[in-house]
Amino acid sequence: MKNKSGVWFVYDGDCPICKQTAKALKIKQHFGELHTLDAREAKSDPLMEEITRRAYDLDEGMVIYFDGRFYHGKNALKFMAKYGDSKNLFMMIFKGVFWSDSFSKLVYPWLRGARNFLLKRKGVARIDNRELKKEPIFKSIFGESWDELPPVMKKHYANRPYTQDQSSVTGRVDVMCRAPLLWLSPVLKLLGQIPIANEANVPVLVHFHSDMNSKSFEFNRSFSLSQKKPYNFRSRMHQISGDKIIEIMRFGIGWKARCAWDGEKVILSHEGFALQVFGHLIPLPLTLVMGSVYAEERPVNDSTFDMLTHITHPWWGRVYEYKGRFEVLS
Repeated sequence: MKNKSGVWFVYDGDCPICKQTAKALKIKQHFGELHTLDAREAKSDPLMEEITRRAYDLDEGMVIYFDGRFYHGKNALKFMAKYGDSKNLFMMIFKGVFWSDSFSKLVYPWLRGARNFLLKRKGVARIDNRELKKEPIFKSIFGESWDELPPVMKKHYANRPYTQDQSSVTGRVDVMCRAPLLWLSPVLKLLGQIPIANEANVPVLVHFHSDMNSKSFEFNRSFSLSQKKPYNFRSRMHQISGDKIIEIMRFGIGWKARCAWDGEKVILSHEGFALQVFGHLIPLPLTLVMGSVYAEERPVNDSTFDMLTHITHPWWGRVYEYKGRFEVLS
């Protein structure tokens, strides 16, 4: 790395926004020359190897290297805003947008979302410099506990990011719903939320899908309620950071939780609700309206696990629950 003098800007050459930014960026003269490096064409470059070793994900943001230090994502753009040379209109606008830390936090997720949308439209795969597709999505969520999970849990959470992995489970559940949540049935159905019913032994089929363009874990649940059409409950789960996840449903409404293995079962503990808007999570005060969500999955044998999900309101007690046994099919 000693031969990397000046400022190095590492970007995604297949992203139109990143490519144009790399062409337009200018650095103040006393920082030396500005070098650009296409991450897709320079995978064997020592700088790329060091970026990967330090676990900087180039699908989450570009990287700037200068004087032995690395700047990733919005911090890279803040570096350019602070030390860039405003000799052209692009750099003047750039410095105005990314000079403020709070405004950078607001704008950067939009830019990242635009980049991801353009790559998806072009049919271009992710850079995946950290080779995340080699490991299950949930391995980094469970952390060190992953190796302690029994076989059925590892089968259940086997899907990898940036792939077309699919898996399924089937089972039967008992569903219970009480007022006042029962009164909200039309609203919850419109929002694509949990099935509202009071019925035992309901057949359920759940398909899990990975996404070629993201690290999300997608659910497609089908509840075969009696005397009704199958009720489809769809959602997608994202890792926020560490063991913290969010399950996003229709219209961007999400449930935040912490995911952990306690030695006997997987526990998802309530962390509140949020609305996802252009990559931002806006807190929603829905706990007072709907209650706190809890979920657990307990292994039975190498192919079967028991699941329990319930919602407990601070005033009305347990207002919703479904529980049952599932078998991992594939």
